[in-house]
Amino acid sequence: MSTFEFDPAPWVPFKDKKVLERVRNIKREDMEKHDNPDFKIKIVDDVGGIWVADMVMRMYQSDKQDKKLTMIMPNPCPGPYRTVAELVNRFKIDCRNVYTFNMDEWADQDGNVAPDSYEAGFNHSFVKSFYGSIDEELRMPRENCTAFSNENIDHYSDMIVECGDGGADICYSGPGWAGHIAFVDPDTPEFGTDSVEEFLKMKARRVTLNPLTIAQNSLHGVFGCSGDIANVPPTAVTIGPYDVAHARNRFEMHALTTMGSVSTWQRMISRLVLYGPVTPQVPSSILQLMSTSVYVSEAIASEFGCWEDVGY
Repeated sequence: MSTFEFDPAPWVPFKDKKVLERVRNIKREDMEKHDNPDFKIKIVDDVGGIWVADMVMRMYQSDKQDKKLTMIMPNPCPGPYRTVAELVNRFKIDCRNVYTFNMDEWADQDGNVAPDSYEAGFNHSFVKSFYGSIDEELRMPRENCTAFSNENIDHYSDMIVECGDGGADICYSGPGWAGHIAFVDPDTPEFGTDSVEEFLKMKARRVTLNPLTIAQNSLHGVFGCSGDIANVPPTAVTIGPYDVAHARNRFEMHALTTMGSVSTWQRMISRLVLYGPVTPQVPSSILQLMSTSVYVSEAIASEFGCWEDVGY
């Protein structure tokens, strides 16, 4: 029987076929193994529940120890954030010492950052589901919650360093379809380098989004889950690899499926992020170099192949 072989499309960020074939075939039972003992991968039933517990525990400790807590936060995450707020309210956790930095935000074709009034915006969701859901007597001062604006882009990373005495206490993240961390996308001029060393020094900035990132987000609820790619903003502002590397702790989540179905764009990129080479072509792969807690859901860890009877 003749074989049919081909090269990945030119716009695919990572194209090494041998590496792709290797990580594609990693078995479920081998997915908690890694050469870096500080890069701890754990497959669990409920990634979101562990994330909520981690946030609440850190906030509780900051209250009881009267100690500052600086967190880099992903968005939009209304369900987990409302759950965190409910637990904060129930157990009367005073959030006076909690400081948050949103990791990214949408921007238009000219780089203008989306305002808080933009309903699909990240800070719009964060203020509504996190800050606004905490009881007034317990919530942090409004100025403790920092989001990107047109005025602070160029010194956003410096703000995190100053607030966190060198870096954030915790950076929460999860990989995008193109392998991004925050909106640090591959094949973008703003993060254009082949050097991992140079890449790790790059701070917050505006970025042109990879087409895969736009396609991914067109499937999100804030854009109607309908592939409406023209409705997704073309650029964004984002923290840089520098901010991830300078955080004292990192918490990575691989658990996204399409509306709870078997379908997910994250199953393959998860394997490439965790077991492929460390490269700017797969930005989240930099976590392999660091002390990181990675939680992978059973759905993402499941093996896959040619499911010819399934369709979309």
